Amino acid sequence: MRLYRLSAALMAAIGLLALPAAADTSKATPTAKELLAKSKPSEWRTPDPQNLLYMQLPQGRVVIELAPDFTPLHAANIRTLVREHYFDGLAIIRVQDNFVTQWGDPNDDDNGDKSKIKPLGSAKRTLAPEYTRAIDATLPWTALPDGDVYAPQVGFSEGFPVARDPASGREWLVHCYGMVGVARDVAPDSGNGSSLYVAIGQAPRQIDRNLAVAGRVLEGMAHLSGLPRGTGALGFYTQAGQRVPILSVKLASDLPPAQREKLQVLRTDSATFAAIIDAKRNRRDAFYTLPAGKIDLCNIDVPVRVEATASDKH
Repeated sequence: MRLYRLSAALMAAIGLLALPAAADTSKATPTAKELLAKSKPSEWRTPDPQNLLYMQLPQGRVVIELAPDFTPLHAANIRTLVREHYFDGLAIIRVQDNFVTQWGDPNDDDNGDKSKIKPLGSAKRTLAPEYTRAIDATLPWTALPDGDVYAPQVGFSEGFPVARDPASGREWLVHCYGMVGVARDVAPDSGNGSSLYVAIGQAPRQIDRNLAVAGRVLEGMAHLSGLPRGTGALGFYTQAGQRVPILSVKLASDLPPAQREKLQVLRTDSATFAAIIDAKRNRRDAFYTLPAGKIDLCNIDVPVRVEATASDKH
């Protein structure tokens, strides 16, 4: 008896095989790129240069936007440290896989030479912990509808991911990827901004409300997340040669306008940002045949772009 290999089409015709239905792309949701291309100029904001840090590494520049409305004491102290060139010549001292990259004074580490710790200058040695703030109802608030494990409410305010507890009347910045926090010792007031870290892995939400979050990286994140991991405890570098030197840290406001990054951030209270959230929650195209219908706070990136020039607008 001879056996014949039937084609998939023939097998489907005689009921032996059910071919998958072709994806219906007539109802495909627009992509974030498509939505951003149609955004209005008024939906973008230019960050205050007083709140922008330029950290120059050998690999390139990292741009950080401070969040003074959430952590005003830390933002002010960081500005003082920057203006007095505290960070210049320090280093990235820790890269813990799926957690954080941290920078500061290597001699201020547990294994450092305490006699060589860099002076803080006129910056404050201790600061009151700014882990939460009172909910500010006067500021724009874009809520997410899908709930959260760590907080009663989550959403975006002033371009940052935020969690809220209406019962206590408090809100706080969340440790999403790219958010910059203030390292500290055990004492709650020991985080003064002289050592900072950025989340480089899955959002470490368990440390929310236990450390002050001072801002987020707008540009150059790959220079921080792509570094070799430290082999010491908690990802600290054990050899001086492993550390990445910080060439300089400057405030954008202290530079001539021509030397500033022309970055813009999409307003999180804009119609385009709301459409991006909806598109990410309900994505349906040739690949995503089953939309999730939900989205996590830290799975939404607030778009950043280079400001369009006059020639780009024509």
